[in-house]
Amino acid sequence: MRAEVKKWNESLAICIPKDLADEIELEVGSEVDMRFQDGEIRIRRARKPKRYDLDELLASVPDDFEPED
Repeated sequence: MRAEVKKWNESLAICIPKDLADEIELEVGSEVDMRFQDGEIRIRRARKPKRYDLDELLASVPDDFEPED
């Protein structure tokens, strides 16, 4: 699939066609990771950071747990 690079303020922009955006579940506000690797620009959906729940974490600590000094 080809796309034309456009100017957007002081940056460059590439339009992601709707069919491709739908296929990879991108929408307005989605975050992506971009990198240049092996002569290619690679763009992928950003992984959402895992959120931890303190109560769940504490519940997973064994009752006989003794912290080291």
